[in-house]
Amino acid sequence: MELENKILSRELQACLYSEGKTLGTAESCTGGRIAEAIIAVPGASDYFKGGIVSYTDDVKERLLHVSAETLQAKTAVSEDVAVEMVKGACEALQCTYAIAATGYAGPGGGTAENPVGTIWIAVGNKEKVNTLKLEGDNGRDLNLANATNKALRLFLDYYIEENPKKPDEEGDF
Repeated sequence: MELENKILSRELQACLYSEGKTLGTAESCTGGRIAEAIIAVPGASDYFKGGIVSYTDDVKERLLHVSAETLQAKTAVSEDVAVEMVKGACEALQCTYAIAATGYAGPGGGTAENPVGTIWIAVGNKEKVNTLKLEGDNGRDLNLANATNKALRLFLDYYIEENPKKPDEEGDF
C-alpha cells in the first residue's frame, strides 16, 4: 500500500502544483500518516501547507474550531466532526483544500454505535466537503493504512470532480 500511496501522492502533486492550489491535513486517529504520505513526494512543499494532529477533542476545538456542541452531540467519530475538521484546517492553515480523518483505529476505544475500525474521512474546502465512512476492524496497522490510502483517493476524486479538465484551443483534452 505504501507504493500505491506514493503513486497517489504524485497524482495529487500534478493536480495541485499545476493549478497553484494548496492542501493541508487535520488528523485524529491517523496521527499524521496522511501528511506523511503527501510529503513522500519531493517538492511537496510547493503545495502542502502542513497538518494538525488533533488527537483530543480539546485540540479539535481550539485549533480546528470544531464546535463543542457537535462533539457533545455526535462524538468525535462522526461525519459532522470530520467536515468541521476540513473547514477548520482550511482556515487555520490558510490552504485551498484539506483532508481530515477521525475514528477508532483500535484495538480499543470503539463503542456499540462506532466500533473499532469506524473511521470518517472528509476532503474539501470551506464551501464543499465530501465524506467517506470506513467500517470493519482489520487491526490497527491495517485500519490506519487503509484510512490513509482511502483519504488520498477520496481527495483525488473530489479534486477531479471540482476541477474538470478543460479542452485546449484545438478541442483536445
